[in-house]
Amino acid sequence: MTYMYPTYIPIQFSSSDSAPAKYGLYLYHEGWKAIDFKEHVRKLSGVPVLFIPGNGGSYKQVRSLAAESDRAYQAGPLERTYYREAWLTPEEGGEEDRDVGGYELPSQYDSRLDWFAVDLEGEHSALDSGVLEQQASYVVRCIHRILDQYEESFKGREKEGAATSVTLPKSVILVGHSMGGFVARAAVIDPHLRKSAVETILTLSSPHQYPPVALQPSFGHYFRHINREWRKGYEVQTTAAGHYLSDPVLSNVVVISISGGYNDYQVRTKYESLDGIVPPTHGFMISSTSMKNVWLSMEHQVILWCNQLVIQVSHTLLSLADPRTGQPFSDTRIRLSIFSKMLRSAIPQSFNWRTQSRLSQQSIHAPTRDVKDRTESMIISDACPSNVHWSDDGLERDLYIQTTTVTVLAMDGRRRWLDIRKLGTNGRSHFMLVTNLAPCSGVRLHLWPEKGNSTSELPVCKRILEVTSRMVLIPSGPAPRQIEPGSQTEQAPPSAILLLGPQDMRGFRFLTISVAPRPSISGRPPPAVSMAVGQFFNPEEGERDISPWSPPVSGYSHKDLSWKEDHPLALNLSFTSSLGLLPVIFSLKTAGCGIKSSGLPDEQAGDTDNSS
Repeated sequence: MTYMYPTYIPIQFSSSDSAPAKYGLYLYHEGWKAIDFKEHVRKLSGVPVLFIPGNGGSYKQVRSLAAESDRAYQAGPLERTYYREAWLTPEEGGEEDRDVGGYELPSQYDSRLDWFAVDLEGEHSALDSGVLEQQASYVVRCIHRILDQYEESFKGREKEGAATSVTLPKSVILVGHSMGGFVARAAVIDPHLRKSAVETILTLSSPHQYPPVALQPSFGHYFRHINREWRKGYEVQTTAAGHYLSDPVLSNVVVISISGGYNDYQVRTKYESLDGIVPPTHGFMISSTSMKNVWLSMEHQVILWCNQLVIQVSHTLLSLADPRTGQPFSDTRIRLSIFSKMLRSAIPQSFNWRTQSRLSQQSIHAPTRDVKDRTESMIISDACPSNVHWSDDGLERDLYIQTTTVTVLAMDGRRRWLDIRKLGTNGRSHFMLVTNLAPCSGVRLHLWPEKGNSTSELPVCKRILEVTSRMVLIPSGPAPRQIEPGSQTEQAPPSAILLLGPQDMRGFRFLTISVAPRPSISGRPPPAVSMAVGQFFNPEEGERDISPWSPPVSGYSHKDLSWKEDHPLALNLSFTSSLGLLPVIFSLKTAGCGIKSSGLPDEQAGDTDNSS
């Protein structure tokens, strides 16, 4: 939930405007002090965002997003972590896992968000297509009024000599909930909308493919008409003879659809998909269950005030501002890249081990610095920043691992050495590490070349590759803590994963896992037990192809799959899930843990742990 101190400032239309009197437009202000409405409007200089409520919704539903956006602007960007960030896929315009134009997320926010909200009188837009058309037409007028208001405010400050060098906004970001998201898309293709007045749309639990309840044939026709116009909008304009005329009408429009997941019973995820409507180069759909720092499913209305999601959305929209202009980036790929970095985790969409790792496709060599021979290369990719460096002197002593699986159960300040040539044999050419330790501050991983066999004149320490920042953030729950010192401590769930393929480790002899010393906190219970499990494994040993007939049959009898204790950490299960209304439940559990047989006589053996 979010605490807020809302004030809704009415925005007046000109007397010549024929906007319906039953609707209204408001500007949100966060703060408990009384303000002068005219003076506040006169100071407008941020990024305009227009919230559009859904079926039976209120303009006041903007308050959680607007309040958190104000706090985010004042507090600054989220704390920097050193997990690997998500990238655009080749279908989305990504280039070999590189950031678009070298863009990085901002270290501070240069422009605040000015939240406007349209009052649609709580109309039931999910029941009548005629209502949708009226609302879309009014939203177009609101967009024009907002842009005009910024110009009026700037001219007013200019007359008083208080104007600053700011770039006036040329577009408005639209944020729509439920049917409001569809209204936003309908407004963008309205013939009366000014060119480039809308370039970014974010929808929350909004149907795009079909209406949730098509009570009238006209409702389905209207959806098809809007989607058909959107598909045309991304096509290059040509003459009747096929000659180039102009770029696509919607070439600068990015659309992001956020789904509430399986707890949203009103609008199902497949209705919220953008497939066939918006090309991958201009938008994507993401479920709240896979959103970074959220990992939760939520009901249809809850998506508007779920604090984890609201905070992440607020920081995402603030990150869209170009520091040079104070307004959203004009480059479509940069805006899409920001959405991808802020909302997605870098978890691979598919663990297809037979294809070359994306990590190995990028160059890991950069020009050397502070050496005489400039033709050499020093490996500096994915290194932790110097401000989180911990000295090797803090490592008590090295451990040399002799098995393909290595386990870390505490922050012991040790460095573990794994011989890639020895442990990565018999097809075990891939390495995976799963841990709840934070990259750089809790654990660091390096690849070392073999001493004495390199043609490079650089010392070994100059040819080490740090791969710590290739760790990927994965969904995890809160870490448990001890109630009191000395009490039983539970394992914190894993929060990161590292994958290395044969191409990533080629040319290196050793892999080291360095664990930071356990922090001591005086007067407080120690944190939950730290954990990390690494393994060299053969991906083919973890593959299972389940027959499409197994799930229906399992309704009468369970289908069990068992793996040995030393099974690969990565399990690749293939099964059919499109089974109509038949429910399929997939569960994973351990058959047992602990020592089953101690090898001692019964009178000397302790208790056997057979817990699951």
